[in-house]
Amino acid sequence: CYFDPLPSIPPSTDNRTIPWGEPTIQYANGTTCCSSLDEVRAQLDTIDAQLLQLLSTRASYVREATRFKATSADVNDPSRNQQVIQGAVDAAPSVHLPQIIAQIVYEGIVNSSVLFEECI
Repeated sequence: CYFDPLPSIPPSTDNRTIPWGEPTIQYANGTTCCSSLDEVRAQLDTIDAQLLQLLSTRASYVREATRFKATSADVNDPSRNQQVIQGAVDAAPSVHLPQIIAQIVYEGIVNSSVLFEECI
């Protein structure tokens, strides 16, 4: 499930015992996450808040970039867009992120940034 295209894997019909598997997140102090779904969701909520803040900061720089674009035709630069997306896809394995997630997320970020720039 880490690359695009995704492998063709039929859905499992087996039931899993809950919880299943071993914790995969280990903190610096040696403890592991997570002992409940609520704990997982709380951590995801914290990360989502951080992502929103980072996206807000990124949008500020996107707005700033428009100052250097003489016409609205300069806003959408497909080669730059692809460079940003491909850079994220290429870097994803180094941070243990599935490349398909990096690709889809960055496509959304870049495409929405172009729309935002066109509105400015």
